[in-house]
Amino acid sequence: MNESINLLDFDEDAMTAFFAEQGEKPFRARQVLKWIHQRFCADFDAMSDLSRLTREKLKTVASMTLPAVTRDTAAADGTRKWLFDVGNGNAIETVYIPEDDRGTLCVSTQAGCMMDCAFCATGKEGFNRNLTTAEIVGQLWQANKILLSENVNPPWVDAGRAPITNVVLMGMGEPLSNFKNVVAALKLFLSDNAYGLSRRRVTLSTSGIVPMIDALKDACPVALAVSLHAPTDALRDTLMPVNRRHPLSELMAACRRYLERAPRDFITFEYLLIRDVNDRIEHARGLIELTREVPCKFNLIPFNPFPGSPYAAPTSDRLFSFQKTLMDADLIATIRKKRGDDIAAACGQLAGQVKNRVRYRLNEVSKRHETLREEKAKMCATKHRVCPSTLSVKKEIL
Repeated sequence: MNESINLLDFDEDAMTAFFAEQGEKPFRARQVLKWIHQRFCADFDAMSDLSRLTREKLKTVASMTLPAVTRDTAAADGTRKWLFDVGNGNAIETVYIPEDDRGTLCVSTQAGCMMDCAFCATGKEGFNRNLTTAEIVGQLWQANKILLSENVNPPWVDAGRAPITNVVLMGMGEPLSNFKNVVAALKLFLSDNAYGLSRRRVTLSTSGIVPMIDALKDACPVALAVSLHAPTDALRDTLMPVNRRHPLSELMAACRRYLERAPRDFITFEYLLIRDVNDRIEHARGLIELTREVPCKFNLIPFNPFPGSPYAAPTSDRLFSFQKTLMDADLIATIRKKRGDDIAAACGQLAGQVKNRVRYRLNEVSKRHETLREEKAKMCATKHRVCPSTLSVKKEIL
């Protein structure tokens, strides 16, 4: 018997194609999308506007398989952290942050992370695999379903909206190194037949994979946040190995290009302040110079300690002096409010469970990228050979 198809893996185009293969009309795809993502229904028998024949057929070829909640932890400030089982001993963490005017869900995109940033608990866990579209979207599905079942009732739910109004791809993993599955998930987040979120309410955070920032601009531009954390290549190289492959000059140029299609007229730069590492006034002045040609705002994040880390949070004086220096240069600089740090749900603290880790790290991927770039240059210099497209090279990078 063939393995059933998980319908949570399908964005609207893929769902339409699937129903066409089943000999069904396109409107069936829209009906099923609404049942799954708006009514949070995982039972074909309950889809009452489908014919009995269609429901029976779906039960033989398709399923709606979701990541299972294995732990649910609540913080004193109302923040909630779920641990989801994604199979083979791997688990991912997802964080719900309730506020007066929104409900935000911080979503993971990989089991672990290969970026190996020095200040991040997830990177220290290693990397196992990319999450499927179903596992990414399933986090939002489960969060909405759980909150509705518990009668969590912010005002917008009475108006017919789901509890989660904002999604940030800032959990475990680098979203742009899981490009295909992440874009399919983004399209579901945005689709009027699924979650119907505005592009301004969906934010993707990246460590700065330049070719894939360009690819996202063309495929599905949402609000972009870039993890910056240093004003110079020398310092960023030590904190974020990705910088050895995509230095700051390339990253700033990619940000400017992204703004051509972005739903917001600025890039958010996330800047984690680490005591005596990147928290001095000269670092703030360096940021002012670095981002002079990029419309932006800064989200300043005091470092959140985790077991085994050698780093410490900045002093309050350093934090506020850093912010004032940026604001005196007419830059918007906010300090991220700590949420959920008593349950290790704050920025940089997500770890989950990562088994059978892939042992190569980003520095090895960097070497591979350099080889590919050299090969591409040689091919472009050869008159009788076709230079590979930028997209094909992007596919080979990660």
